[in-house]
Amino acid sequence: MVKKTKLKPLLVVEDDPGLQSQLRWCFEGYDVIIAGDREAAMDQLRKHRPAVVTLDLGLPPDPANASEGLAALEEMLGEFPHTKVIVVTGNDDRENAVHAVSLGAYDFYQKPVDPEILGMIIDRAHALYELEEDHRKLLEQHQHSQLDGIIGVSPQIQKACRMVERVAPTMATTLLLGDSGTGKELFARALHNHSLRASGPFVAINCAAIPETLLESELFGYEKGAFTGASKQTRGKIEYADGGTFFLDEVGDLPQPLQAKMLRFLQERVIERVGGRREIPVDVRVICATHQNLTDLIADGAFREDLYYRISEITIQIPPLCEREGDELMLARVFLERFSRDNGRSLKGFSREALAAIEQYSWPGNVRELENKIKRAVIMADGDYVSDEDLEISAKGVDQPLVMDLRQVREEAERKAVQRALTLSNDNVSQAAELLGVSRPTLYDLLGKYGLK
Repeated sequence: MVKKTKLKPLLVVEDDPGLQSQLRWCFEGYDVIIAGDREAAMDQLRKHRPAVVTLDLGLPPDPANASEGLAALEEMLGEFPHTKVIVVTGNDDRENAVHAVSLGAYDFYQKPVDPEILGMIIDRAHALYELEEDHRKLLEQHQHSQLDGIIGVSPQIQKACRMVERVAPTMATTLLLGDSGTGKELFARALHNHSLRASGPFVAINCAAIPETLLESELFGYEKGAFTGASKQTRGKIEYADGGTFFLDEVGDLPQPLQAKMLRFLQERVIERVGGRREIPVDVRVICATHQNLTDLIADGAFREDLYYRISEITIQIPPLCEREGDELMLARVFLERFSRDNGRSLKGFSREALAAIEQYSWPGNVRELENKIKRAVIMADGDYVSDEDLEISAKGVDQPLVMDLRQVREEAERKAVQRALTLSNDNVSQAAELLGVSRPTLYDLLGKYGLK
């Protein structure tokens, strides 16, 4: 059986019944939708989302003038700016036709209507719309592409990602601030990978993970005989990062004696190995991170103020998971798929109780805690769906400030509803639209509005 090709919608806005009847069957390859006035035209436009519209400027209640038609044009393009609107005018109405084009109409056509010529204009408009749509999708994919494993569509995380994109190509020393488990090293790697140094090394060291007595030699290296056991010359982490990026994690734990040496390195871009006397120039981009409040440490005399200003030329605040609206569900789904694949499981998703628990839990351990909980749940789950018991979390939310802005409340509720529907339907758009009680085009609009993929 030959599958019937779906016709492309074409909206014809025309109040003349005779011309309506003529145009309804004139355009091969199109599903012609007729509207006789502005209100009906907008209803059909919202329902069918046609790429091309033909618009008679002489519409009721004042068909003798172009005012209603021009108002319809402005309303159409205000709500659907990419739609190609071809205005149809009388022979003596060239002035209004030109005015319509200046308002954003794709083209104009003067009566009497020759279906063949008008059809050619419509085909050309539709081809241009499809080219532009492909370009928009490619551009959107590029703009919304996640940075090296940073997953999320909340405004909070997108703001941080945009900062990374702007700062990465520069040499600015950058300070990443965020609670434990928020993904500071992921952001540091994203800064490196999107910089001009991406082909160079990325070297990381955690100040809190290395004993104070060893940290200096780890950072700066040492010469042979510098101390007992120093049997050969050894380069430090900073030197290994030459030509690339050096990431100093948990800089708030840097011992005070080393803070002065680190400050000199940042100022002069030279190092001296432990036990050495020779200055060694090092070309690195420096990124630091901490979960501590450095301002408080400065006030307590535990951190040098001049070093703080050196490492914080640019500061990027990474939000905790509890402030990332709706991202917990998206991350949970990604981790479920990853760990199911790694462990040879074929889990279908989360139970409704599990979804509620994920949404309501405060996630004090942030993304790292969520990742660990999902990993455990995948291993322990008995059925096809991960339950709240598998997750071992209590659905206790954090206190939320009272929001009085109705538009903000609606948008937050709408975003969460869409994300929940996508999670329940395993990202099946048709099923998600059915769960939400909306059409597929409406859901696609919502996905675009909230940057959901």
